Amino acid sequence: MENAIFLLVVLIFSAILHEYAHGLAAYSLGDSTAKNMGRLTFNPIPHIDPFYTIILPVMMFILPTPFIIGGAKPVPINPNNLRGERAQMKVALAGPLSNIGLALLFGIFIRFIPAIQENPTLLFAFGVVVFINLLLALFNLLPIPPLDGSHVLFTFFPSMSRKVQLFFAQYGMIVFFLLFFLLFRFIFTFLFIVIGFFFEPLTGISLIEFIALL
Repeated sequence: MENAIFLLVVLIFSAILHEYAHGLAAYSLGDSTAKNMGRLTFNPIPHIDPFYTIILPVMMFILPTPFIIGGAKPVPINPNNLRGERAQMKVALAGPLSNIGLALLFGIFIRFIPAIQENPTLLFAFGVVVFINLLLALFNLLPIPPLDGSHVLFTFFPSMSRKVQLFFAQYGMIVFFLLFFLLFRFIFTFLFIVIGFFFEPLTGISLIEFIALL
């Protein structure tokens, strides 16, 4: 139970970092919408979404699923205010890149600080940060609307973007969760394989060894 609670806490704060990075990138590119709405903060309260932050993680914990996914309330972005070439793609990539950066930092701590490697509690805690942030980054880079990866895809296929955005404005969440639950095993098997590819070089321990600590 304690491990599950810690996983949820790391997930929530990693998701907040993800959304903060979106808002900060948008602000740097000319859109102050997130800042004006009080979302450029690490205070968790403005970022809490009833479904993504509370209901979805708890539902996945109760079912139970192999692991838990969730998120923070998406930061508001006005694409019309953004300046520069491919600005919307840069804003979309800022979130996953923030999670990758945090995973790199904590992975380096594990790899090069013996005290962490020799302490099972610290190794678990730092490993959770690496794992959760790699999971969030890779999951959000999937090219499925409304995930960040779809904005990257739409940057290179603008005609498809207009058609798909119109469709998802009406049916987006229904289609997303239908795809998510139908392809759940395939998606997370793929993500586990990719996470495993990066986890060991980052931390010096295999993903299988880490999962045994959970």
